[in-house]
Amino acid sequence: MAHALALGIYEKALPYHITWHERLDLAKSAGFDFVEMSMDESDARLARLAWSPRERAGLRDAINTTGVPITTMCLSGHRKFALGSADAAIRARAFDILRRAIDLAIGVNIRVIQLAGYYVYYEPHTPSSRARYREGLAQGLEWASNAGVMLALENVDGDDVDSITRAMEFVCEFNSPWFQIYPDIGNLGEHRLDVRAELERGRGHIVGVHVKDTRPGEPRRVPFGQGSVPFVDAFQKLAAMNFAGPVMLEMWNDDSPDALRIIRASRDWVVARMCEAGLIRYP
Repeated sequence: MAHALALGIYEKALPYHITWHERLDLAKSAGFDFVEMSMDESDARLARLAWSPRERAGLRDAINTTGVPITTMCLSGHRKFALGSADAAIRARAFDILRRAIDLAIGVNIRVIQLAGYYVYYEPHTPSSRARYREGLAQGLEWASNAGVMLALENVDGDDVDSITRAMEFVCEFNSPWFQIYPDIGNLGEHRLDVRAELERGRGHIVGVHVKDTRPGEPRRVPFGQGSVPFVDAFQKLAAMNFAGPVMLEMWNDDSPDALRIIRASRDWVVARMCEAGLIRYP
């Protein structure tokens, strides 16, 4: 059965130096149903974790006025401040970021925080990197469970959680309704993995899907249709699994003045592949 799925756009696909009201309006004008907030490693975005009640209220007002929610957060700030770091001070900062991100999610009605599957990113791996990373996830899960906020693990580029198969190791170990997976189809393609088999391994635990095009060795900034990701195969599998969750286009337009045209064209391209696969009916 074809579903009417919510289609979202990544904050970084939209202009940087505009208000949240303008950003949400642009997403709406391009046909998107929601926006995913970026909480990356930059000082400007991490500063959002210390937003005042007035600043949080301002974002809620923009959401209410435009009718475009921010339902998910991409928490990639842990690349710089890694949960699996060998440095105790960095791990403490990583824990603080996660705790504050959950608090911010409560304050602006974000439902899902996507966690990147990097044990460490800017430092060498050690035999204890995964164990420390797992400890960080476990602590975050305790906070998120108490708050009623979903944590969802993303398969990433690199060699850590590089597949849904590996992400499911944590999901099965924690065995919590508040810890699931938010797979990235582009990263599966970049690793040359079997997207159908990988999606099957996540059956019943997929709370959203990241969509981007990639090529082996190029996990970012590949325009839709110019990469090697088997989108129709992936969407056919999601249709067979009766997937009805949100789908988010992950793009980086680097503050392009042409961002609106680019995201409209990208949305049309992805929707056409979803229709071809029978995942949605359009219009």
